[in-house]
Amino acid sequence: MVLSVPPGEIALLVAAVMVAGVATGILAGLFGIGGGAIIVPVLYEIFRILGVPEEVRMQLCVGTSMAVILPTTIRSYITHRAKGVVLNDVLRQWAVPAVVGIAAGAVIAYFAPGAVFKIVFLVTVTIIAIKLLFGKDSWRIAGDFPGRPLMIGYGFLIGLTSSLMGERRLGLQHDPDAVR
Repeated sequence: MVLSVPPGEIALLVAAVMVAGVATGILAGLFGIGGGAIIVPVLYEIFRILGVPEEVRMQLCVGTSMAVILPTTIRSYITHRAKGVVLNDVLRQWAVPAVVGIAAGAVIAYFAPGAVFKIVFLVTVTIIAIKLLFGKDSWRIAGDFPGRPLMIGYGFLIGLTSSLMGERRLGLQHDPDAVR
């Protein structure tokens, strides 16, 4: 593939990626948001400008984002574990249910109408915003973790919600009217 993008435009793309990387790091550090919310749309536009075909563009963006998530997650886990702040019991209880929730969310995302994703996104973001803006120590529900069944349920809910929010943002839901 021969690039027909002028060097000045390539420099602009490099600057955009750098700005997006800084913005992603700041937002992830301050609010704990996933970097995919910023990086995937930036990559999509960069790949569009570079002439990557529409049929594979989104898959390439998501694949690139996923390729970054794995080493970042492993590095984060190792760093947090070294500081002694990993709750291994919680990790063990949430791992399988979260993956099952993600799979369930992917299936739901494929078939559900767009309104479902808007509602999930709106409710989740509203709860997070309220907690960030107005949260107090007195809002603490309990001093200890709930029993195993509730912990498994929370793991599933986190996976499901994350999946539905991510799938909608990426436009991966099923469109029965779309030409395949």
